[in-house]
Amino acid sequence: MTDEIPLRERVMRALTTVEDPELHQDLVTLGMIGELDVSEEAVRVKVVLTTPACPLKDTIGDGVRAAVQGVLPDARISVEFGSRVRRAPLGSAADPAKPLLEGVKNVVLVASGKGGVGKSTVAANLALALSRMGAEVGLLDGDIHGPSMPIMMGVENHPIRPNEDRTFAPVRVHGIQLMSMGFFLPPDEAVIWRGPMMSSAITQFARDCSWGELDYLLLDLPPGTGDVQLTVSQKLAVAGAVVVSTPQDVALADVVRAQAMFDKVDVPIIGVIENMSYFLCDGCGKRHELFGSGGAEGTARRLELPYLGSLPLDPQVRRTGDGGVPQVLAHPDSEVAGEFRRMAREVASRISVLAHTRTAGPDRGGSH
Repeated sequence: MTDEIPLRERVMRALTTVEDPELHQDLVTLGMIGELDVSEEAVRVKVVLTTPACPLKDTIGDGVRAAVQGVLPDARISVEFGSRVRRAPLGSAADPAKPLLEGVKNVVLVASGKGGVGKSTVAANLALALSRMGAEVGLLDGDIHGPSMPIMMGVENHPIRPNEDRTFAPVRVHGIQLMSMGFFLPPDEAVIWRGPMMSSAITQFARDCSWGELDYLLLDLPPGTGDVQLTVSQKLAVAGAVVVSTPQDVALADVVRAQAMFDKVDVPIIGVIENMSYFLCDGCGKRHELFGSGGAEGTARRLELPYLGSLPLDPQVRRTGDGGVPQVLAHPDSEVAGEFRRMAREVASRISVLAHTRTAGPDRGGSH
């Protein structure tokens, strides 16, 4: 009876036994089998991931090979990967009153309850890590009073003027699209604006920039949980937020406030990152927990928020940011760069999982 079933259909049936490790549904149902070429001698399977930053790519590939071997044990098996990042209609993005940015699939807020936690450093390195994995990425510097991204990206002397249609073209740097208030100001000039003006400027930058086609736009919010953060969350369709903290109690208390704020505007928190978790001494190799340690993880667990991991207080990260080439580019083989890449994969994966759980219909994709 088995011989009567066409070979291609037998292989496809076998692939229904391969589950997405996070969604616990098979690849065929999830629409992740893009192409399938089958003969007695060779099988080529193309798996379409929903993010090029898939953290479980190898696991999925091993499962596909094992399933095909069960049907054709002597065939040559080739597993290829592509990706098609879905737009995540999450939280506020489900509200039709908040229009989606043209060409931008997922807006990700990077936030902190207080200043001085290294939020911009985290945002820049996450953006560059996602880009290096194959995603199209934009980065919007939302700190109007203290724009730091032009310096961190090495393009501080790059003034921008509006196009004829009153839109703005972001600066292309290190493979990503970048927009910042710093491109519109002389280095020694301060912005003295109240909250509503800042909120308006950030939303204008987001909506009036010709971003092109982006998988992820990371919006580096100014610190705090006030008018600017609320307005941006309410006026833009947002996929989710990453909250950056340090181990001190004062910073951890602001994680609680950040959760309360994002809950009010129906923006899911993708995860919490603890920055400056420890300092590793160059001379003795001893780990010094200058601000305490593990507080962000404990707070995230108590609030039932995903914990994305910890980052050290590393002078090299500061130097690379000041030098205009952030850590994941300047020292890609370093332990810190590896942590940024792991966190970026987690962020992309969680966005895909959230998109799947909130999206109905045949187009929904897997967690990767």
